[in-house]
Amino acid sequence: MSLRIYNSLAKRKEEFTPLREGKVSMYVCGVTVYDRCHIGHARAAVVFDIIFRFLRHLGYEVTYVRNYTDVDDKIIKRANQEDVSCQEIAARYIREYEEDMQTLGVERPSHEPRATENIPQIIALVQKLVDKGFAYSVGGDVYFSVGKFPPYGKLSGRDPDEMQAGARVEVDERKNNPLDFALWKSSKPGEPEWDSPWSKGRPGWHIECSAMSQRFLGESFDIHGGGKDLIFPHHENEIAQSEAATGKPFVRFWVHNGFVNIDHEKMSKSLGNILAIRDLLMEHHPEALRLFLLSNHYRSPVDSSFQNMAEARVNLDRFYSALLGIEGFLAGRQEIIPTTPKELKGVAQEVYEKVSTVRGKFQEAMEDDFNTALALGHLHELTRTLNRVLGDRGFRKDPAAAALLREGREHLLESGKILGLFQEGPEEYFANQKKRYLRAKGLLEEEIQALIHKREAARKAKDWGQADEIRARAATMGIVLEDGPQGTTWRPA
Repeated sequence: MSLRIYNSLAKRKEEFTPLREGKVSMYVCGVTVYDRCHIGHARAAVVFDIIFRFLRHLGYEVTYVRNYTDVDDKIIKRANQEDVSCQEIAARYIREYEEDMQTLGVERPSHEPRATENIPQIIALVQKLVDKGFAYSVGGDVYFSVGKFPPYGKLSGRDPDEMQAGARVEVDERKNNPLDFALWKSSKPGEPEWDSPWSKGRPGWHIECSAMSQRFLGESFDIHGGGKDLIFPHHENEIAQSEAATGKPFVRFWVHNGFVNIDHEKMSKSLGNILAIRDLLMEHHPEALRLFLLSNHYRSPVDSSFQNMAEARVNLDRFYSALLGIEGFLAGRQEIIPTTPKELKGVAQEVYEKVSTVRGKFQEAMEDDFNTALALGHLHELTRTLNRVLGDRGFRKDPAAAALLREGREHLLESGKILGLFQEGPEEYFANQKKRYLRAKGLLEEEIQALIHKREAARKAKDWGQADEIRARAATMGIVLEDGPQGTTWRPA
C-alpha cells in the first residue's frame, strides 16, 4: 500500500508523491507568541511531528518548516499591558513553547523562522503583488485585491460574491472590497516598525507565511499544515497571495488537524476552559498526553476529559508493563535461539502470528492518512498478547519464547519511535509516574513506605485484618499495594 493523504483542497484522499523524488517539503503554521500555549497547540505540534517522523520512516528526506509569529496585534497589546517591549514578550513565550515541545518529545523542525527575521522577504513579496496589480496602497497600508484573484475560496469552498454580500460594514472604508486583506500595516505610535516603500510599518499576518515558506521551500511545495481554524481566512489568503505572485500552484497537499474540546465543549477563553500545556504536564506524563492526542484520527475532534486522560495513562502503563516484563525475561539470556514458523506450536505460534501481522497492520494504518487511532489499536492488541503470555508458565519455558518476545519488543519500540512514545526505559517510566502522582496528590514517598512497612509487619504477624485495613487505607489515597516475591510495592490506582 502506498501513502495516501487527505487533501483539504481536493476534499478527498490522494496518493502522495512528492515534487522531487525522495524529498518532501512541509510547512506548518506555528504559534503566535503572546501567551502560554494550550492543548490545542499541543495537538497540532504532535500531529505534524508524527507526520514528520513517519515520512522519514518511509525513507524521505524531509525539510520541515514551522514558523513563529512574533509581531502581531495580540503581542503588542500584551507588551503594552506589561509595559515591556514586544521583543521581550515574544522571546519569553518562544522559550516557553520550546520547553513545552521538548517535554512533549516533539522533534525540532528543520527551520523555525520568525516573522521579524524575514521582513526583507515579506516586503519583496508585497512589492511583487503591487507591481502585478494584485495589491494596492492606501495611506501607507497595502491590501490584497481579492477580486483580482478569481479562484479565491477554492480551499474553504466559500463563494466570494456571497461573502461580500454578507460582509458587515468595515471600519476601514478605504478598501476596494470588504474581503480585501492587509499585506502591510502602517505603524501606530509605539508599535514595532520597519521601513518599506509604503510606510514605516509591519507585515499583515497572512503574508509572513507565504514569504517564509517560499524562502525555505520554494514557490511550490508538497505539504502545508495547520489546524482547521486556519483554513479560512489564513490559508485561503496564503493561496491567493502566493499564486498571484508566482503564477504557480502554491501547495500540493493541504493537511488540517481537528479541534480539541474540553468535556464536550469548545475550548475558548470566554468559557474559561483553556488548558495550558505546562499545567497538564504537571499532572500527566508527556507520553500519556501524546497518546491521548493520537487516540483519534488527526482530522477528527478529540475530547479532553478526566476519563479520557486516565484511559491514556492506563494504556501507556500497559505498554511499559509489557516492555518491563520482556526486559526482565530476556535479562541474562546470552543466546536467543532463532525460530521458524514450522517449529512453533500452541501459544508460541499465536505470539508469532500476532507479532508478524501487527507489524504490517501498523504500517497500513499509518499509510492510510496517518491513522494513528487504528495504528494504536493494533499495538494494543499486541501488548495484550505480550502481557498475557508473560504470565503463562508454559510459554515462558518454550525455547522460542525469548526470540518471540524480543521481536515483539522490537516492534513496539520501532512503532513507538514513529509515534514519539517509549522514550524512557520502563523502570525509569514507572519511577517517574510515581513521582508525578505523588506531586499531584500532595503525598510523600515516605508516607507510602510507612504504610508498606506496617502492612509487611502485620502480614508477618499473620494479622490479616490489619493488613487488609492498611491496604484499604492506601486505596483511599489512590494507592494500590501489591504483594510479590520481592515484597510489597505500590502503584497509582
